[in-house]
Amino acid sequence: MWNKGPLIRILVCIGTCGGFLYSYVDKQNAVTQRRLKIPVLAKEIKDLKEENTRLQYEMDLFESPEHLMELSRHNEYSHLKHPMLKEIVTMQQGLVLVSSDEKEEKVEALPRLKFAIGAKQ
Repeated sequence: MWNKGPLIRILVCIGTCGGFLYSYVDKQNAVTQRRLKIPVLAKEIKDLKEENTRLQYEMDLFESPEHLMELSRHNEYSHLKHPMLKEIVTMQQGLVLVSSDEKEEKVEALPRLKFAIGAKQ
């Protein structure tokens, strides 16, 4: 009767080709889904950058010297004062505490920084 060997080989080849084709279509669908998400994410990024720019502008307005001087005139900030020259501490930049068991190395004189006590650096 029939020889089943070539028929089985043809069916296996068709099944394998179908599996490869399915895998290829599946990957193309995944790529297409990601490509569709790109414009949405780009818009979100643009919106976040605009929001950051707006917030930075508001921070700059709030921290402007004119606004800070205006705030200093309010009663709730009347306890704050400008530091006097004798209250300003000057320290050398880059000084490191050395433990007693380590050899002391000569520290180069670096530029001096002036800042008020309690000021943020």
